Amino acid sequence: MKSLASRQSLEEVHHSIDATKAKTGWKRYFLFAGPAFLVAVGYMDPGNWATDIAGGSKYGYSLIWVLLMSNLIAILLQTLSARLGVVRGRDLAQASRETYPPVVNFSLWVLAEIAIAACDMAEVIGLSIGLNLLFGLPLVWGVLFAIYDTLIILYLQRKGMRYIEILILSMVALIGTAFFIELFFARPSVGEIALGFIPGLKDSGALYIAIGIIGATVMPHNLYLHSSLVQTRRSNRDSEGIWTAIKYNLIDSSVALNIAFFVNVSILVLAAAVFFKNGLNNVAEIQDAYKLLAPLLGHKAAPILFAVALIASGQSSTITGTLAGQIVMEGYLDLRIAPWLRRLITRLLAIAPTLLVIYFFGESKLGALLILSQVILSLQLGFAVVPLIQFVSDKEKMGEFVINKITKGLAWLSALIILGLNFKLVLDALFEWQQDLVNLAWLFNYIIVPIVFFTSSLLAYIVWCALFGQKWKKKEDAKLPHGKAEDIPIIKKKHYSRIAICIDFSDSDIKAITEGVSHGSANTEYFLVHIVETAGARAMGDQIQDYETHEDWKQLKLYGHKLREQGYEVSERLGFGDPKKEIPTIAEKINAELLVIGQHGHRGIMDIIFGETISVVRHNAKCPVLVV
Repeated sequence: MKSLASRQSLEEVHHSIDATKAKTGWKRYFLFAGPAFLVAVGYMDPGNWATDIAGGSKYGYSLIWVLLMSNLIAILLQTLSARLGVVRGRDLAQASRETYPPVVNFSLWVLAEIAIAACDMAEVIGLSIGLNLLFGLPLVWGVLFAIYDTLIILYLQRKGMRYIEILILSMVALIGTAFFIELFFARPSVGEIALGFIPGLKDSGALYIAIGIIGATVMPHNLYLHSSLVQTRRSNRDSEGIWTAIKYNLIDSSVALNIAFFVNVSILVLAAAVFFKNGLNNVAEIQDAYKLLAPLLGHKAAPILFAVALIASGQSSTITGTLAGQIVMEGYLDLRIAPWLRRLITRLLAIAPTLLVIYFFGESKLGALLILSQVILSLQLGFAVVPLIQFVSDKEKMGEFVINKITKGLAWLSALIILGLNFKLVLDALFEWQQDLVNLAWLFNYIIVPIVFFTSSLLAYIVWCALFGQKWKKKEDAKLPHGKAEDIPIIKKKHYSRIAICIDFSDSDIKAITEGVSHGSANTEYFLVHIVETAGARAMGDQIQDYETHEDWKQLKLYGHKLREQGYEVSERLGFGDPKKEIPTIAEKINAELLVIGQHGHRGIMDIIFGETISVVRHNAKCPVLVV
């Protein structure tokens, strides 16, 4: 396994886009543009819809200022996140792992995973509601259907970041167009919209929704995501090149997040103009909003556009949630698992509570669950924002690219706003729970209070580190960007006496055979190994006697015959079933000292269906593996 110091964030797409090609401004911007748009979709996901609809229907236009403030904070923090990735080549989770003690990192990882699960819950609910509204699909089926978008995400990631970015841009364009048309139908009052930019909260309910809006807008997992995505661009590493990358990422963030701001304002304004003005002050459910749009606006297309935009919102946001989950796990734990498994875990963590709420409380409570998920995101924000400010303020590691005093002041002001609102929310919730749980005092005293105390202490420690520095230090080699160079022992040339060479009758066979033979000597014994993967072979093993088995054996013997003609000692071995299991098993049986394997003949979606043979074989084989 690679050490964290040598591992790159989102390694499979790291520096996959060359941003050094274009010299002119616009062409260069388009090469850098993209990461912020992937981040921006998280700012217009179904969770935002729920908080915006609830705020607009209950308080009219009066909470628009919260959206504006959230958007300004988001632009600032996402820009800082991008700067961290560009300058240090580390994502936020990796930088945290290199700074904090293991127990702190583990705790931060748990909180980040909770936030990602809460975000993914919103995407699941949004997708299921959208499918229900458009096609009448039961919500439970829609929730279960959400599992299968894993294949789409993995396929696009294999194709490259540009494919994902193009899909996301298409989704953003679809959402923006839909709400532009919705606003045209609604014809809101421009004067009242302007008054909504004046700060003020009418009651504690407005505070709760305002915190939900902040959590839905400034999403913690996006800070991890952005610091990684900017590293997909390869730029010059001199001072001018880094400043250029910082500048264009700032433009990218400003453009993308202002589009997200327009979408969020459109949703809130639509709710205010359609529901609040008609005395419908408690429209917190997306389904209710959908049903009321047509009769109140007098146009049948309005609810259809609404549902289509909702599905696009959920699907685009779930892609970024997948990437963020991968970044968080690899960064904090230095643990990398198969992307499909990572995606499945995240999705199941989101689906389970959604199904439980539907089963025990009914579909009508999904709107409340959406808002709760956004409040959870807001509560987790401090644990991502404070470390981010600390890292980009570190002159030793950021050098000339450290943020200036004004930017630092604005960043801390944003953090204080977030932490202050969350502190008020937690206090109100504690007092409310204490009264509601009189008959379950043990639950409050021994579970809720300790959790609040632990998370508060963790946050206090992080704030202390950010303000005054931390005493705990990691080993010196952890500070090096690519690990420490170790002493090299005297190397003796290895002469392999038994070499297994995998054959799959593709273009890679000759390369594998040539490379395998070159690692042997006159006394080496070679084994040509092929696995029959047919359904019959998987079921019957070596008892299968079908046409493919006979032909494969014939071709394998032909390879062996040609090698024997050149004077090599060669044997053939035929396996049956799953190559990932059979190849290491055969290699062990023949006591192979080296296993040579070439690239397989399928890619993309076929990898997802049939699996990636090489990476699994490397882990299962007990001898060295040479990949050609």
